[in-house]
Amino acid sequence: MKDSSFAILSDIHGNRWALEAVLEDLAGTVVDATINLGDSLWGVLDPAGTADLLMSRSMRSVRGNTDRDLLSPPTPAPPPIEAHSRAALTDARRAWLAQHEPSFVIDGVLACHGTPDDDFRTLLEEVTEHGVRRRSGAEVGAVLGRLSPDISIVLCGHSHVPGMVQVPGGPLVLNPGSIGLPAYRHNVPYPHRMEGGLPHARYAVIHRDAGSWRVELRAIVYDWDAAAARADEIGRADWAHALRTGHAIVA
Repeated sequence: MKDSSFAILSDIHGNRWALEAVLEDLAGTVVDATINLGDSLWGVLDPAGTADLLMSRSMRSVRGNTDRDLLSPPTPAPPPIEAHSRAALTDARRAWLAQHEPSFVIDGVLACHGTPDDDFRTLLEEVTEHGVRRRSGAEVGAVLGRLSPDISIVLCGHSHVPGMVQVPGGPLVLNPGSIGLPAYRHNVPYPHRMEGGLPHARYAVIHRDAGSWRVELRAIVYDWDAAAARADEIGRADWAHALRTGHAIVA
């Protein structure tokens, strides 16, 4: 395969402030294409502004679990975060979101949100009743199952935690981390916290040189206090704490 470079974005969650900083940083890097791994708009910040920024750029996008939720019929009384996110969906923005793909392969790169078969399952991490643990390369390979030998790298998001693992005899697997929400709490399948540990906007640039992948995990400073202040304004102390610290609030 030819040498190539890709910018990898993921889990923006409506954080326009973080996305602007990432796009500014990326402007100084030459890449062949940008890949967005999904969960772009859902959140308490600025889904409308985020959508408009993304729509103005050329990129291929995965449909994350919250993107799928926004495209599904609304519940009779949606929770505030869902209502806020849906309110940003004009016809044009909905049409753009509907073009996102469940997963895809481009030039030997497999892009998915969670795993190739499940947008709600984390790939590099396993959530257990005892907490979150990182899977080994062999365990990640077992989750992936049999892949085409042409696939040399798998890109995933969903957990918001940057990391890499090499599958023995298989592909490199990369999570670039979250651009817009570095930590969160969730109760499914068990109560747990996912934490990137930094308030920075995280993304990656990957380069294929002579058949091998070189990975840059980037952490970008932006005005996270402004984003956190927006979360505070609408009473989401959990989001504000995660945005300022990179850690999930302790209940």
